[in-house]
Amino acid sequence: MEILRILYNKNETLGAKVISEELNKRGYSLGERAVRYHMHILDEKGFTERMGYRGRRITEKGLDELKKGLIYDQVDFTYSRFQEKMYNVSLDYNTGKGLVIVNLSSINEVDSEDILNEFFKEGLSVSQRYNFYERNNRTYIQTVCGTTFDGIFQKNGIVTRPLYGGLLKVEDYVPLNFIEQIAYEKTSITPLEAFTSHDNTSVLDVANNGTGVIPANFRIIPATKRDDALKIINNLSKIGIGGVIHVGQSGKSVLGIPVPEDMIGIVIIGGVAPLCAAQESGYDLDIKLADSYTEYSNMKVANSNISSPLKPCSKKPKKNVSFVLNKIYNLISNVDFDIETSQGNVISNISFVDKKQVDDALEILTSLFKKKPEYCVGNRYALIESSDNKVGIATICSLTIDGILTKYGINSIPIYSGILDIHGENKRFIELVSYKGSSVDPHEIFIKKNMHDVHGSLENSGKILASVHTIPYVSRDATKDILCKINDIGFEVLGVGQTNEYMYNAKIEKYHFGYVVAGGLNSIADMKENNIQVDVKSIEKIMDYNSLEKL
Repeated sequence: MEILRILYNKNETLGAKVISEELNKRGYSLGERAVRYHMHILDEKGFTERMGYRGRRITEKGLDELKKGLIYDQVDFTYSRFQEKMYNVSLDYNTGKGLVIVNLSSINEVDSEDILNEFFKEGLSVSQRYNFYERNNRTYIQTVCGTTFDGIFQKNGIVTRPLYGGLLKVEDYVPLNFIEQIAYEKTSITPLEAFTSHDNTSVLDVANNGTGVIPANFRIIPATKRDDALKIINNLSKIGIGGVIHVGQSGKSVLGIPVPEDMIGIVIIGGVAPLCAAQESGYDLDIKLADSYTEYSNMKVANSNISSPLKPCSKKPKKNVSFVLNKIYNLISNVDFDIETSQGNVISNISFVDKKQVDDALEILTSLFKKKPEYCVGNRYALIESSDNKVGIATICSLTIDGILTKYGINSIPIYSGILDIHGENKRFIELVSYKGSSVDPHEIFIKKNMHDVHGSLENSGKILASVHTIPYVSRDATKDILCKINDIGFEVLGVGQTNEYMYNAKIEKYHFGYVVAGGLNSIADMKENNIQVDVKSIEKIMDYNSLEKL
């Protein structure tokens, strides 16, 4: 995996000597002969290809494996990658020269730079500069990433911690508050990537009438460095780098996000905002954040002398951002399901479909349970009347299992929501997002971005929603007894691990063990795959188990 990373980061053909030297820098003591042995294996797997005597380069299959292969490493590597990128920023705001961090996105339908310029013209970006080029029959665009600020802060002696990326609500050009966010730590998918589906943002609405939702990121710095940070921000604006939405005060919450004492919060628009605008206009993009570097002075300028249309943050948010884990703790504490009598309350997800499609939706729900009951949570559902020709479909949420274990004195905590890749008997997580620091159940994000393939899993080759839960090892025997009993009721788990173990590629902490359970929204994801329009909602409410109908 480290060899694949080296080939990816260097983006060129490398020989065994160079790879050996790079591995040594990263703490792996492998000589050229050992490297050639591993490269031969990578060639056989199709992850690399030999380019004559010059060495090897990574293949598309290798890129895919790099992303999927060691997801337990990836959840730590994502944040480490941001720190690495910050360290390598070398932009000098006095000369306007040096490296900046850029987002790299493919945008295949666009064949004119004039079209791209349209998405920069309103000033809703970190910078008006970009690169536009062709490679391997694909069109790519680079935009300046907001994390460039963190790199420049760091170079100037300011400790900076990027905390969240998310969605910021704007009204009459005034930023109001964050409505969703995900922490940068403990996630395999960068936060703004998670929120860059076409139905999450409304950058064009903000540009046209001042009201909508834009991508933004949040970091904290020491309060003693506030004046220094403002000077840097001012100097960067002179060379065309901006997008700073708000700089807070010591210990004061910023746009709904709490800030620790003696720190200040800084909000910057997402560098992908122009690309979100293109996506909203119907263009198909694959957006990657903080992907690489480029020389700032060599970048093209879309428009000059355009400032952000956003006004100062003058309104106090009605409430702070709520974190999903707090809601989860409250819900699992109210589960009182009795495993002996099958009586009591469970947690439900309630998603909405058009009344005309209810019969088709229930047919899909029934089919999934009959073919793969372990990919569902129980065999019950409920129909809930709603307004505007919609019907709610309640399914049991997998967090119910945490609630049942909690009721019986076992400390069960959900730690990751993820995408479980299935090939026959082999299962591994290829995406993981920590519940901690997230304002939304990540499964909703995965469904919005169409990252699942529940239908394919019916043929033992697909991707399902699943979650990882952790329990102190001392209660493992008692947990297994309870899981065995609720399995007979229909609450199946996919696996129970040992302490300090990897559960389908998800790492479990020492002195704990993990279990993995399929997500209660798999049937809803399957409906979406079958062209049923679904308004997906997760971990909605407590319901009486016996108020649900059997499939």
